[in-house]
Amino acid sequence: MQGLHLCADLRGCAPQALMVEPAALRAQCVQAVNEAGLQAVAECFHAFEPSGSGITGVVLLAESHLAIHTWPEQQAVTLDVYVCNYSADNRAKAQALLAALQAAFAPQQAQVQAVERGAF
Repeated sequence: MQGLHLCADLRGCAPQALMVEPAALRAQCVQAVNEAGLQAVAECFHAFEPSGSGITGVVLLAESHLAIHTWPEQQAVTLDVYVCNYSADNRAKAQALLAALQAAFAPQQAQVQAVERGAF
């Protein structure tokens, strides 16, 4: 169960389709997961009402998960990337996934936290 858990709070994200259109956000997340070399096994993205109020999404990974939440009215996004290292060290893949999503939102500010999980 050892792994890396990355959390990012992004502020000053430009208002864009990724923050209000679930299909666009889903496509960006799945593409970033694939490019990072991780394996998506399911996903769910929910848009809040009224339209344009933000999205909560999750991509279930064979290695664990990606969760994302958008607040377009605050130009903010939170990202949660957790990967387990059961059969391989996936830290670099987690970092690549987070970096790709950060780049897509082009925040003015980003606060990133990294937690090593499962090391007793």
